[in-house]
Amino acid sequence: MNFFSVAMKLTETDRQIFNSYKCMLDPLAEYLGPGYEIILHSLENYDKSAIKVINGHYSGRTEGAPLTDLALQLLDKFKSNPYDAHGITYYNKTISGVPIRSTTIPIRGENKRLIGLLCFNFHMDLPISSLLEQLAFPVTTAENQRVEIHANNIDDLIMTALQDAREQVLSNPQISTANRNKEIIALLNEKSIFNLKDSVSLVARYMGISKNTVYLHLRNMK
Repeated sequence: MNFFSVAMKLTETDRQIFNSYKCMLDPLAEYLGPGYEIILHSLENYDKSAIKVINGHYSGRTEGAPLTDLALQLLDKFKSNPYDAHGITYYNKTISGVPIRSTTIPIRGENKRLIGLLCFNFHMDLPISSLLEQLAFPVTTAENQRVEIHANNIDDLIMTALQDAREQVLSNPQISTANRNKEIIALLNEKSIFNLKDSVSLVARYMGISKNTVYLHLRNMK
């Protein structure tokens, strides 16, 4: 029997944890860019541990690849301290000599049991032009022209969203004075502001209208 054939038995909760990682890694890889190879390892089976591989063309790895020798060594460190949630960042090289900046992060399941590893490898031979292209601001279109509100509390978030909506409405000469409040509430509704707790009360107070008026406009939108 192969020593590495079965390392542990995953629980249903463990599997749900891995599924959440799998769903997160694709958009994360899109954000980080093409220079990152990302490998998600399950310790249920050491010799076929890779259960998610992104940009595996760098190392030739695909799903079903085994743990590396260094990963096996890191397991001992992570297992020795079940309360250590931090990973390890280090510099490495591929067999062909390409420099890599790597991070290995332990994944813990039920009862802080070590169940997997998440590995990031940044391949440092990527041309500078590729990095600059990734960082370049995209051509502005109606679809990607967004301004995100970064607030420290709910009141600030609602107030800023309300100010933005009010400016949009007031700058539009096609919106009559009688319809301005309705259009402001419609814009806030499009931004899901009314999903926030006490948002109706706050918007009503800031706009100088009653809560019933806000609810009336929201009902009419449905």
